[in-house]
Amino acid sequence: MSKTNEYRAGRHCVFKLHCHLVFVTKYRYGVLEGYMFPVLKSLFEKVCTDFEAELVEFNGEPDHVHLLINYPPKIALSTLVNSLKGVSSRKLKRHHPEVANRYYKSALWSPSYFAASCGGAPVEIIKQYVQQQRTPH
Repeated sequence: MSKTNEYRAGRHCVFKLHCHLVFVTKYRYGVLEGYMFPVLKSLFEKVCTDFEAELVEFNGEPDHVHLLINYPPKIALSTLVNSLKGVSSRKLKRHHPEVANRYYKSALWSPSYFAASCGGAPVEIIKQYVQQQRTPH
């Protein structure tokens, strides 16, 4: 996969898309222990690979995780998020049954999530660049 600062190319486009995602455990329960993070990281990396995306950075706390993902434009971010959350929830509970025992209906993650685009120039700089283009007369 590519390095974080490089552009990637598809058949008809060149891109550099990064997204900061935050997943929160259901009811904000602090169920994630330190020994679970390597398993979560490998699960997230596998899902990203399946989507031709790259997990650039991963970390978290007992009640939430942060992911920095480099992904191609052909992927709908909501589809990637649903897969990341679904696969990680299912397989983490298989590896660590103590997590499954904490929840009544077995959902690990809250249904909501945080997503922010990141990387590249600030919006104001891009806005100025677009305004400075020479419009044909």
